[in-house]
Amino acid sequence: MAVLSDADILARLKSGSLSIGSFAEKNLTPNGYDVTVAEVWMPSSDTSVKRGVARVPGGAWFTIGTLEYLEFPSDLVGEIWIRTSWVRKGILSSFGRIDAGFHGNLTFSALNASQRPVDIPIGERFAQVVFEELKSPPLKTYKERSGNYQGQRGITLEPLR
Repeated sequence: MAVLSDADILARLKSGSLSIGSFAEKNLTPNGYDVTVAEVWMPSSDTSVKRGVARVPGGAWFTIGTLEYLEFPSDLVGEIWIRTSWVRKGILSSFGRIDAGFHGNLTFSALNASQRPVDIPIGERFAQVVFEELKSPPLKTYKERSGNYQGQRGITLEPLR
């Protein structure tokens, strides 16, 4: 697999072979794109924050929905990495890959592993997506394999299908 540079990402956006809804060029990195916080939901208090700042208590589990709506073509996958600035504050999260052909907002599950509250501003960059080209086309895309979260909007914890 080959990782796309910022120039490659811009070229794909221009050609239409990749789409990032709510794209902001300032979120490009040399080898990826930083997705931003649109919503924070804290199940323990059933609190959803969509404006301002979400204050996540120490030890609390929470979820984040991204502003960006990503549309992956069948020849690209995404690898998701939490920004280290959040890890330094005690935020832990498990990330993986975005399948070829996926369309939707992203939902992240995270934990404030510190004992102190952590403020998460809406609109702040939270994770980086690194785009990788597949060596060959898949036999079936995400939508054709399972598509459980295809087209998701906002925080989505249960499969849509």
